[in-house]
Amino acid sequence: MFSSVAHLARANPFNAPHLQLVHDGLSDPRSSPPGPQAHPRRSRNLAAAAVEEYSCEYGSMKFYALCGFGGVLSCGLTHTAVVPLDLVKCRMQVDPQKYKGIFNGFSVTLKEDGFRGLAKGWAPTFIGYSLQGLCKFGFYEVFKVLYSNVLGEENAYLWRTSLYLAASASAEFFADIALAPMEATKVRIQTQPGYANTLRDAAPKMYKEEGLKAFYKGVAPLWMRQIPYTMMKFACFERTVEALYKFVVPKPRSECSKPEQLVVTFVAGYIAGVFCAIVSHPADSVVSVLNKEKGSSASQVLKRLGFKGVWKGLFARIIMIGTLTALQWFIYDSVKVYFRLPRPPPPEMPESLKKKLGLTQ
Repeated sequence: MFSSVAHLARANPFNAPHLQLVHDGLSDPRSSPPGPQAHPRRSRNLAAAAVEEYSCEYGSMKFYALCGFGGVLSCGLTHTAVVPLDLVKCRMQVDPQKYKGIFNGFSVTLKEDGFRGLAKGWAPTFIGYSLQGLCKFGFYEVFKVLYSNVLGEENAYLWRTSLYLAASASAEFFADIALAPMEATKVRIQTQPGYANTLRDAAPKMYKEEGLKAFYKGVAPLWMRQIPYTMMKFACFERTVEALYKFVVPKPRSECSKPEQLVVTFVAGYIAGVFCAIVSHPADSVVSVLNKEKGSSASQVLKRLGFKGVWKGLFARIIMIGTLTALQWFIYDSVKVYFRLPRPPPPEMPESLKKKLGLTQ
């Protein structure tokens, strides 16, 4: 067990290409004799892959459209399911004196609003995060293919972590523009008692008071929160899946059944989710306070909250985001399986690079 943990630590998602090659024993062809024994990793089961029929080509418009649909389901459904926890988390961030902790927050909310009050903001949550999921997952696949083609096969392999980071950041930039109006409306409903109880009431009222600015004033801090979150979500997930199949799963991915592959997806998603919650929480606190108040700027809110204040509600968010991220990846991968979309296995070193390193004849 401890040897597996040590291997995972050395294979962390942020290794530079040279260090990764050293770890794999591939950086110096003189360190081991060329031949099959110098590359202990098991090869893909190409025969099984050839038999599998796909509904479309990888990188086609149909592929991107169905990936976007998978993003709609994965983000829209999961975020709506945890609205009660999200509501309490937001209230802890904007009014820590009243909502002192996660359990106290639920207790106070139930006393004041009843069980129905825990569902406040479900409509803007569902609409906003469905749109965000469409852009997040759909554009991620687009940018991943685009940047891979720009880099070329060898560099795309060597710099794959940077590729994941760049593709996810690009996708999230557009996803947050789609999310911002509904996120602002949701926070206003959840954190301002008596302001409005439904999307139909809140959106027109916000527009009448502040115009379009009411819906987009939080987009910059939203980028601060969501772009690091999404970069961690995708890069950590991709490299964790790679590490799990390499060091933990006792057989190659091609020999695993679809349910077994989905279990690996869920585990990798949860691990990624914990890190996502930590790196994005300070900005999340700023967004919650900013969307509640009129006339405040992100810098003013950050200064007022201070270092301790921006970490309020972190435990609740770790539970929420860890579970959310695991379920999102599980649903997204399940959609790919259902529609028979191409699901490339973890990347392997291109043959041309193996030849340059003297690993093949």
